[in-house]
Amino acid sequence: MRFHLIDRIDACEPGRALRATKLLALGEEYLADHFPKCPVMPGVLMLQAVVEAASWLWRATTDYRHPVVVLREVKSVKYGTFMLPGRRMDVSVELTKQDGDTAVFRGKGTSDAGQQTVATQFVLRGYGLAARGPAGVAADAKLLEHWKARWVLLTGGLRSTGSGT
Repeated sequence: MRFHLIDRIDACEPGRALRATKLLALGEEYLADHFPKCPVMPGVLMLQAVVEAASWLWRATTDYRHPVVVLREVKSVKYGTFMLPGRRMDVSVELTKQDGDTAVFRGKGTSDAGQQTVATQFVLRGYGLAARGPAGVAADAKLLEHWKARWVLLTGGLRSTGSGT
């Protein structure tokens, strides 16, 4: 199972902030188990949606310098209301600090009813695989192609400086 939780990027200011949308459909695979009689989006996936939005902001900010972006540290997480199928989660992230290949973000999710679902501060680290030899160089190229094509799908051609579009 592979998760791409952000369904749309609504706005992006590289180096500053990004707003995105997650539409929770009843057909999402993980809802069958969480929980069968009362399906709700798992808290860890709400967190992942925020981290995914920040990864897009980091890519736009660095002009895709890092083919691989990973979660390095979560400083705090606060959960609010449940996310139910048929609802929309508005995700917003801010880049608060950059230091080389790492960046600190603050992010939150809010239901379409205006209730907070998740709020967090965390650190992402970006890197490439090229140092691993020719296979790493090829993997970096393939990843960059994938991320740039996905950006176009998520933004519908949204223009922002440094976005790689």
